[in-house]
Amino acid sequence: MGISDEQWQSASRLPGWTRAHVATHLARNADAMTTLVEALARGERPPLYPSISDRDREIERGSERDGLALQIDLDTSAGRLHEAFDRIVSFTDPVPVELAAGVVVDATQLPAVRLAEVLLHHVDLDVGYEIRDIPDQAARWLLEWVCFRLQHRPGTPAMRVVSASGLSERIGGSGFATTIRGEDAALAGWLSGRGSADGLSGTDSIALPLLG
Repeated sequence: MGISDEQWQSASRLPGWTRAHVATHLARNADAMTTLVEALARGERPPLYPSISDRDREIERGSERDGLALQIDLDTSAGRLHEAFDRIVSFTDPVPVELAAGVVVDATQLPAVRLAEVLLHHVDLDVGYEIRDIPDQAARWLLEWVCFRLQHRPGTPAMRVVSASGLSERIGGSGFATTIRGEDAALAGWLSGRGSADGLSGTDSIALPLLG
């Protein structure tokens, strides 16, 4: 479906962000990952975003553009990142990457990280794509990523996430862990604050923050 200029400037599902903010964030995330992969190939180990304040300013400025400029930015930045990801196959040794404070992955996991970013923010655009529309394999990858992000996140209730595809992860704080069961997409949506608890078991009285 097409999105008009007026719709791009309308509210997304992320508090305080329009759809144009979400699109600009995805484009700048692609640029940041491209720069990161190129630096890793040179043997450098920079953070994903050298300056969070600069990133936020770029998103704010970029959100003022029209729909054509946003679409071109999304397409070209994604194309550059796709080419950059080809370099990862040449990495023969583990290469740790710090995505944020305390969030470290191996460089070979960056494509999956980007996929999770795109899937969640596609839902955030509020253009008719819902968390349960995600294909099964991608939903499993997304659930694994969401569990990883919540594993030691302060304020996350103690839970054991058990999916219909066989994933079983202990996340959250110490103490008794409530078992939450369901399909991959439904679990990923609920855990990330982008879906209801419909179809899940064990979620009664558990409140979770939105996962950005």
